[in-house]
Amino acid sequence: MPKVTFLPANVTVEFTPGALPYSHHGNPGSILDVALHFGIELEHACGGNCACTTCHVIVRQGEGNLSPIEEDEEDRLDMAAGLTLHSRLGCQAVVRGDVVVEIPAWNRNYAGESGRMLLRTDQ
Repeated sequence: MPKVTFLPANVTVEFTPGALPYSHHGNPGSILDVALHFGIELEHACGGNCACTTCHVIVRQGEGNLSPIEEDEEDRLDMAAGLTLHSRLGCQAVVRGDVVVEIPAWNRNYAGESGRMLLRTDQ
């Protein structure tokens, strides 16, 4: 069973491929799909349609255990803040084995006074 570790929270989840109830946010079995299933906050302003970069993650280990990057994702990533050679869109990268991904500091959610999760943009 593949494991996905989300940094900096250092939360690791394990799942059976194809067994997650697909949430229609990104590709089935994508990093975003896994994150949402396990309650990990990962922004996805476009609903996981490869139309924004809010689900941008940096793959720290296991890049070969993700689906190959496609041209649409590459084109969209060109607009991502903090782009690295190991950047992927969480909505497009389908997990096929163990991976470690970092949610960049500028993209992490923080609890607001109302208890709602808000995106901080001042970092």
